[in-house]
Amino acid sequence: MSKYDVVIIGSGPGGYVAAIRAAQLGLKTAVVEREHLGGICLHWGCIPTKALLRSAEVYHLLEHLDEFGLSAQRPGFDISAIVKRSRKISKRLGDGVKSLLRKNKVDVLLGEGRLGGSGVVVETSDGRKELASANVIVATGARARVLDGLKPDGAAIWDYKSAMVPESLPKSLLVVGAGAIGVEFASFYKSFGAEVCLLETADRVLPVEDAEISALARKAFEKQGMRILTGATLVSAKAESKGKSVRVRMKDSAGKESEEVFERVISAVGIVGNIEGIGLEEAGVQTERGHIKVDAHMLTSAPNIYAIGDVAGPPWLAHKANHEGVLAAERIAKHEGAHPLDYTSIPGCTYCRPQIASIGMTEEAAIKAGHKLRVGRFPFIGNGKALALGDPEGLVKTIFDEKTGALLGAHMIGAEVTELIQGYAIARTLESTEAELMQTVFPHPTLSEMMHESVLDAYGHALHM
Repeated sequence: MSKYDVVIIGSGPGGYVAAIRAAQLGLKTAVVEREHLGGICLHWGCIPTKALLRSAEVYHLLEHLDEFGLSAQRPGFDISAIVKRSRKISKRLGDGVKSLLRKNKVDVLLGEGRLGGSGVVVETSDGRKELASANVIVATGARARVLDGLKPDGAAIWDYKSAMVPESLPKSLLVVGAGAIGVEFASFYKSFGAEVCLLETADRVLPVEDAEISALARKAFEKQGMRILTGATLVSAKAESKGKSVRVRMKDSAGKESEEVFERVISAVGIVGNIEGIGLEEAGVQTERGHIKVDAHMLTSAPNIYAIGDVAGPPWLAHKANHEGVLAAERIAKHEGAHPLDYTSIPGCTYCRPQIASIGMTEEAAIKAGHKLRVGRFPFIGNGKALALGDPEGLVKTIFDEKTGALLGAHMIGAEVTELIQGYAIARTLESTEAELMQTVFPHPTLSEMMHESVLDAYGHALHM
């Protein structure tokens, strides 16, 4: 029996980072992975979708060359080459994770891992192995939620995996779920000419975002030609014509039912934690609503068993899993720098067109929490860099507590806002007020100047509008 200080079940963005940090702190560490080093995020989530969306972005620019004083033959695309590029990028990063684990002397076991005995039991292709460990970190991630009547079949009804490797471009597409995953797929397929319909049960698209940003996103999507049905539900979806189409029955916000046929349907209705078959109940690990319950230091209800990432609940973000992995490893090593995460300061990014990014409270949530607010806004149309880029549509919105000047939240829609949001993330981490942000010198000409102007606007000092 091999003995370790810590064994991690799962090598996604939380698991492999936890392993590296544990090894850095001098702990003898092993990772158990059943499929791909790097997990779903690297192979079937964050990375390949961004590669696909980059192809869509470039194609969109090619279609508008005349706006930049350029000309070329009519652009075309090869969907198989686009998919091949995304898979190549994922493989390269997966190889990188393998190298990082080797560099840090982390033992890797490929197989199904579960809690048992004095640590972890692993079913590998070579048989059963037992790993004795003083501590275990569960980082098994999550999988796509399956709605009744919308079970993916890989042919006409797709889950996220099928949607990332299409053999051809569908002429018509229904995306069920208008959260981050749904709108990203909708943007990708719409960019290449598919007729896209978004169906969302909530009363607006991207329901976790600030309502003002959500409304602007809907306007932008509809301008691109997407059809959006909010407050609507899926009644049934049945593949027909030997998997060449799907007959869908829907109910609108008024309760009226209708029937349509789409070439393909993508299910993007959230995720559920991978908690089954890993020995949680036997080990005394409590779960709630399909996820593992943890304390502020990622410790479960069972001694010396931790859980991180998607399996430990929302927000379901790779960067959140990264930091939870570091926190768990440092807690196990009794590192003095270990401290709980501030989940209100974790930025969220959606890579649709236009991009969306946010951090902290929405305006509605801040009002509900009893804050008196100062809200600033600055539109992309007033920014020189945005005009030069040919992306003049968007908004930067900042929300401050009127009494203390604390930055309660920031919400953006427009070009490259997924890169800009980190500025506000740093501000929140440093507990900056409007005073420090106003005094910060932002370079010109940049998109980041809008962040400064939005802060100035909240206090009546905007200079460029």
